[in-house]
Amino acid sequence: MTLIADTAPTVFETVESEVRSYCRTWPTVFERATGSRLFDEHGRPFLDFFAGAGSLNYGHNNPALKRPLLDYLGGDGITHGLDMSTTAKRRFLETFRSTVLAPRGLPYKVMFPGPTGTNAVEAALKLARKVTGRTTVVSFTNAFHGMSLGSLALTGNAGKRAGAGVPLSHTAQMPYDHYLGGRVPDFLWFERLLEDSGSGLDHPAAVIVETVQGEGGVNAARAEWLRGLADLCRRRDMLLIVDDIQMGCGRTGDFFSFEEAGITPDVVTLSKSISGYGLPMSLCLFRDELDVWEPGEHNGTFRGNNPAFVTATAALDTYWRDTTLRDRTLRRAATVEAALSELGSGTAPRGRGLVWGLEFPDGERARAVCRRAFELGLLVETSGPGDEVVKLLPPLTVTDDELDEGLGILARAVRHTA
Repeated sequence: MTLIADTAPTVFETVESEVRSYCRTWPTVFERATGSRLFDEHGRPFLDFFAGAGSLNYGHNNPALKRPLLDYLGGDGITHGLDMSTTAKRRFLETFRSTVLAPRGLPYKVMFPGPTGTNAVEAALKLARKVTGRTTVVSFTNAFHGMSLGSLALTGNAGKRAGAGVPLSHTAQMPYDHYLGGRVPDFLWFERLLEDSGSGLDHPAAVIVETVQGEGGVNAARAEWLRGLADLCRRRDMLLIVDDIQMGCGRTGDFFSFEEAGITPDVVTLSKSISGYGLPMSLCLFRDELDVWEPGEHNGTFRGNNPAFVTATAALDTYWRDTTLRDRTLRRAATVEAALSELGSGTAPRGRGLVWGLEFPDGERARAVCRRAFELGLLVETSGPGDEVVKLLPPLTVTDDELDEGLGILARAVRHTA
């Protein structure tokens, strides 16, 4: 594929803020998309192993979701409803309860905190502090939880933290699984700080964790580490929050990424693919006894995105009434791992389900691989503290042929940049 660069300034460069980022990685103008492919305005196809940073688990313009959405809009269904009761919200709540919560025995209330993942995290933080009366929340090295101030205080990336403009406080960071290379027993440092009144660590209200750190470099926590963390939180009277914004909705196989570990968090945040269609939507789930909110104590204008309720319901009905999607995702995980293991980047690939990372010696090489992949017709991004990891997030609905095609393009990109 030959890409012809237009050197004339575009409206994106002259009008849009310099804060834009993904468009710098993929210098073309996209026009339409279907399934696992995007097409630019010149008709060039790109296989999408980025999937809206995990917000398009079911692909672009999935017809099983698009038809109900078009029917709803064509019937003058409510688009903006704040937190009013609507038929679209009722159907979503009923479907979420019957397909997700009840089969797993999860005792959660559902809160609509706003349209984005960071809205869900902020709500979780406020709730944890309100319930416990304590302020400190513990997160982990290389964590990413969002870009608003409360979420950013929990985020490890120095570059993102630098954009805050104010001190980021009321948090503490602990080593994530594998951070110390297995040389120290799990949670030794954390537990010692909790025991020692001279440690300077105030008794935390909660601990927040990603079971797989997507932005942090596709670091996947072991199930036994997650179980140990849940036990520590229980023994030390700290709420356990699992941030499942990118890894939930089937990305690791099960609907929730923590299911494999057999734990039940006190609070769970969901966003990205919960709407199924790329529409803004997020959820904060928490145990019934934690529902201490006063009416209107936490609100937001766009927490009632009814078109997102419609597509979310369709996604649950289509993909989560049985285990077909889960089983297929887990089978494909073995395919991806085997293919990446043959690329010889120097480190073993890491991930679960259909989120995988391939680490390179430095960010320059990883970025070069992503650039070459784009030239060959594949969208992948980097992650990790130094952009040293090439991250794969194909749609869960990717076909076997598309998966093989994408892995083949990636292999070529790795060879071409050696």
